[in-house]
Amino acid sequence: MTPESPPPPPPGVDYSRRWWVLVAVGLGIFLSTVDGSIVNLALPTLEEEFATSFSAVQWVVLAYLLTLATLVLAIGRLGDMIGKKRIYTTGFAAFTLTSLLCGLAPSLGWLVFFRVLQAIAASMIQALGLAITTEAFPAAERGRALGINGAVVSLGIIAGPTLGGVIIDALSWNWIFFVNLPVGIVATLAAIRFVPNVPAEGGQRFDYIGAGAFFVSLLGVMLGLTLSQERGFSDGVVIALLTVGLAFLAAFITIERTVEYPMLDLSIFRNRLLSVNLFTGWTVFIGISGLLILLPFYLENVLGYPPRTVGLVIASIPVMLIFVSPASGALSDRVGQRPVTVAGLAILVVAFLLVARLGIDTPLWLFVVGLVPIGIGTGVFQSPNNSAVLGSVPQQRLGVTSGMLTITRITGQITGIAVIGTIWAIRVSAISGVRGDATDAPATAQAAALQDTAAIVAAVMIVSLALATWGWLVERRERRATAVGSGVDPGG
Repeated sequence: MTPESPPPPPPGVDYSRRWWVLVAVGLGIFLSTVDGSIVNLALPTLEEEFATSFSAVQWVVLAYLLTLATLVLAIGRLGDMIGKKRIYTTGFAAFTLTSLLCGLAPSLGWLVFFRVLQAIAASMIQALGLAITTEAFPAAERGRALGINGAVVSLGIIAGPTLGGVIIDALSWNWIFFVNLPVGIVATLAAIRFVPNVPAEGGQRFDYIGAGAFFVSLLGVMLGLTLSQERGFSDGVVIALLTVGLAFLAAFITIERTVEYPMLDLSIFRNRLLSVNLFTGWTVFIGISGLLILLPFYLENVLGYPPRTVGLVIASIPVMLIFVSPASGALSDRVGQRPVTVAGLAILVVAFLLVARLGIDTPLWLFVVGLVPIGIGTGVFQSPNNSAVLGSVPQQRLGVTSGMLTITRITGQITGIAVIGTIWAIRVSAISGVRGDATDAPATAQAAALQDTAAIVAAVMIVSLALATWGWLVERRERRATAVGSGVDPGG
């Protein structure tokens, strides 16, 4: 039997230009990740510059994340309806302009407002970047391309703090936004030149009611989780926000089941394997984000290392991602996505169990040994997982599915910071018997609480590993059944 010919590219796509498309998308990924990490580093400077409190200045970050999370799904749907290139290139141009406005902000209020505008522009980039990459590459190279995207994310995470520290020391906080301008201009021109103009599926209407319900739902839940970090989950405002968010989520599901042109076609979740991929991706972001918030406190408060050393040690995670993500993506193109994702989750289970053994006498080298597997496991898991999700939906649903992946990342980050941080604080209080700021508790209590929290995260990873393994076995069984039914030798 002759080998089956690979499917042709989608209309408007030229596979010979795929690497230039990846450059254009990579610039957007790099720009958005550098911007986020630079701003995080600048919060103490902004607090002093505007003579305000940390609770106020943190809204420079929170407003951006909340706006981004609530809009990416709607932007992804619009991309499927009217074309991805138009929205993507507009987003680049708008991000560049709003970066200029952020750098010129005369007060904290104006800065937060301009950050909201910047997040609207960023949602146009982040919602569609993975979808554009998926369209630009044949299926046999998709994992490798998405792995390179993952490496660019890690590069941006590493470069942001380093670049931000140099800029703030040498110039002023304004330049952490002005640095986006040259990159944004080049990226906009690259997107105009190389991003393919794939014809959109016409004859549809945008689901404004569903989009509104989803916006309120996600805003309520994410804002409630964010405020729970200071107020606690028993606070009346937090409970009200979470209740409103969950109520509108139920309304959103009802709306999407009844409208003719839903924003999110819920039938895609009948694909159990797709649901497994989305859930496991979400839990990985919860675990990593939560522990990355706690680890600096452990290294500084418990082990007594200076911030510079802490930054270098934690950088071992994204450094490993840079090397592992492209390799795991390319491997998944050859052996399939699911065995690689299972291997990544297994490594993460081991990694978090290693973190659960860290104590007050742990030497720095052993701490690095515990962190390196987190970067390896995440790198092995993430690229093939994204490839599996995007490869399981039709081409006309790539935009909204790309938006869903962005939502799982952002909501996982916010949930991890809120929930994992709360679990750690509760354990510190229970172990030390002292109420108040957990970072003021004895070092032994903080270390013991970190061990317990890491063990809980490892348990969550074990559940995700079990689900991913089940998905792998189901997929193998379905492929064998299909091969036998068609008279092809399944090869064992």
